[in-house]
Amino acid sequence: MYNQLPSKRYQHTIKFLQKVLPKSATILDLGIRNPFSEIMEEHGYNVINTEGEDLDLVPEIVKKHKVDAVTAFEIFEHLIAPFNVLREIESTKLIATVPLNLWFAKAYRSKSDKWDRHYHEFEDWQFDWLLEKSGWKIKETEKWTSPINKIGFRPILRKYTPRYYAVYAEK
Repeated sequence: MYNQLPSKRYQHTIKFLQKVLPKSATILDLGIRNPFSEIMEEHGYNVINTEGEDLDLVPEIVKKHKVDAVTAFEIFEHLIAPFNVLREIESTKLIATVPLNLWFAKAYRSKSDKWDRHYHEFEDWQFDWLLEKSGWKIKETEKWTSPINKIGFRPILRKYTPRYYAVYAEK
């Protein structure tokens, strides 16, 4: 199963998570259960996922569980108003990743799934500002690339241009 997953991104994400959050922590992972939920559990975390609720319409759903931390891996770019969810989180720890805006590629938009689209693709300073404005203090950040094995100008740029931005923040 793991052969078809975005292994480099997942490796970076779990390494970042382990650096900022101790194993055995209970996590509310925004988004439905997914392969990365299983990876977190395999690394000793207790994971509760949201159930596909529209977080723009019911941001208070993040208050449903008492947890050590909230994670949001590639979630905020799908929301029209991530500020509202960020303000509602009661946990004092947040670990999030977002795709960075790339000047040489348009924002992602699935042609077959009306929900699988990016409303935002952030620059790092924009995401930092969103977090700070919604009451979070950034403690740790990291970026990584997303190279693809193709020939061309954009694949070369993807090899050297950071695509993902990870943030650990506290209230």
